[in-house]
Amino acid sequence: MDAVTSLVVGIIRSAHGLAGKFKVESTSGEVEHFFDLTEVTLRKDGTERKTEVESVESGNPFLIMKCAGIDTPEQAAKFAGAEIVVSRDKACPLYEGEYYVEDLKNCALIYEPGSGSNAKNGLNDGVKPEPIVAGIVTDVLEGGAGDLLEVSVSESLQFSSDSEAGSPAKKKRTVLVPFKKEFIGDVDINRKTMQLMHLWILE
Repeated sequence: MDAVTSLVVGIIRSAHGLAGKFKVESTSGEVEHFFDLTEVTLRKDGTERKTEVESVESGNPFLIMKCAGIDTPEQAAKFAGAEIVVSRDKACPLYEGEYYVEDLKNCALIYEPGSGSNAKNGLNDGVKPEPIVAGIVTDVLEGGAGDLLEVSVSESLQFSSDSEAGSPAKKKRTVLVPFKKEFIGDVDINRKTMQLMHLWILE
């Protein structure tokens, strides 16, 4: 599966001034790429509006953006909470080891029982166990010590804590996994997979 072709680069927070401008928060924290935008899509509540960008100004801490056809505070206020979507070539450039949030969403967490510390145990008499789809990444959240992957744990997985009295044998759970090399190995955006280093992190 190819990486997504459009990305959310900003969120409209509120109207600004009397000319239909609005305050924009960059989702990446970077702002330089906004000044090169000529066209964006505004997405809110399942509807989209493609519009030309008339101006972008520096603000603190927000950017101030003016789009064609939005000329009054009342019109701008209707877009509060809207996502600003652009083609991925117009988004903030990535550095090594960085990924777009939209690319990480819906990636499968793959755990290989025969890898790492388990490899020396001679599992299955030398036959490498099949990889396990441990969960699906549903979102990426900001945490105090770094980004956190919101993971919907596969219902086929069952930990000791799941079998406590009153708990169903299988239940849908969501956990947060630190997006750090100690827990996440290789990331393959095209195949939509991420290597999970330790299964216990999902307990």
